[in-house]
Amino acid sequence: MANVVVVGSQWGDEGKGKIVDWLSERADVVVRFQGGHNAGHTLVIDGVTFKLSLLPSGVVREGKLSIIGNGVVVDPWALLAEMETLRAQGVKISPENVRIAENAALILPLHGNLDRAREKALGDAKIGTTGRGIGPAYEDKTARRAIRVGDLAKPDELAGKVDKLLFHHNALLRGMNMPEVDRDQLISDLEQAAPKILPYVGAVWKQLDDARRAGKRILFEGAQGTMLDLDHGTYPFVTSSNTVAGQAAVGSGQGPGAIDYVLGITKAYTTRVGSGPFPTELEDDVGKGLGKRGHEFGTVTGRPRRCGWFDAVLVRQAVKVNGIDGIALTKLDVLDGMAELKVCTGYRLAGEDLDHLPASSTEQAALEPVYEAMAGWSESTRGARTWAGLPAQAVKYIRHIEELIEAPVALFSTSPERDDTVLVHDPFAD
Repeated sequence: MANVVVVGSQWGDEGKGKIVDWLSERADVVVRFQGGHNAGHTLVIDGVTFKLSLLPSGVVREGKLSIIGNGVVVDPWALLAEMETLRAQGVKISPENVRIAENAALILPLHGNLDRAREKALGDAKIGTTGRGIGPAYEDKTARRAIRVGDLAKPDELAGKVDKLLFHHNALLRGMNMPEVDRDQLISDLEQAAPKILPYVGAVWKQLDDARRAGKRILFEGAQGTMLDLDHGTYPFVTSSNTVAGQAAVGSGQGPGAIDYVLGITKAYTTRVGSGPFPTELEDDVGKGLGKRGHEFGTVTGRPRRCGWFDAVLVRQAVKVNGIDGIALTKLDVLDGMAELKVCTGYRLAGEDLDHLPASSTEQAALEPVYEAMAGWSESTRGARTWAGLPAQAVKYIRHIEELIEAPVALFSTSPERDDTVLVHDPFAD
């Protein structure tokens, strides 16, 4: 049985939630392998909308095991609140169907406070984080002072670990003229959360290995997108984790051989939330129209997304960096009714042509997109469930994208409803 990794091929918000939910019916286990509750996945099932941040998208499907891997940073209070929200919507959540890696690092209130203070201090140069404390939590993990999920089971050792953490953070806060963290209150808060979290905690790498050996299908669910990757994205306007497919193995405790197929979720145009370069951004009525028709607002922050034409250069680079075997093309219906479409096929920088996104942030900001114009279509693609249901010009658009990004379309989506999805190639069949 094939195991599939799902990653975003742009700046996130490509529609991963719906695709992962659609694929989860074919999977036995769904794993989150990076990020935190800065991610937002929206699922629409039988007219009911579910908004997830930390829990894997498979949690809304009965009979599926959902795992939060060691590569995720976990805010225990946000996780408990998300669980309660889903329970109120009729979703069953228990240690039988949700597991959390004991070696995942925790996000604490001090991380969010620091994140927001830094963004405020940066002013116009801010990165555009969600302010949820993701970056500071990963910093502490890298610096080997993080409190991890499994530490909640050892109250006798917890105080010493909190002291080590606060030795750094309180010194930092003093330097920023901010109030220091109340040690005893933090320990008390963690001790209160512990009995609610610990029943879900275990050695998930072992559980995943057992599932693989038993022939179970595993779906590795990424958050954000390739261009927000800490190494391969538009640095420094990126998230604080690796969002590419290689992280699926590291962030879940599996070897690279566990990955059989990489599916890149790809929007039929391009969007981005927050600050940073965006070569094909449209600040005119066309861009505003894409945002309005596509309901482009961040799931977590509610911020309007910046919109632009499809960037084939950027997606082709994502294909190479991730080892993407096929893409899931989403939101094709948003392009309905547009007389002309444009696709970015290259960049121009200081009079020279480029066929890739350079690593330098100043060069990225100075890029001029080279466009190829294509005829649009007047007919509706919304709700189409076969190739035959698409206008001929829409088929041409898809085929040309395949050529430009050097990867085939494995499936495409024509509305937020999960059943409005056309399967061209089943990733689990490999």
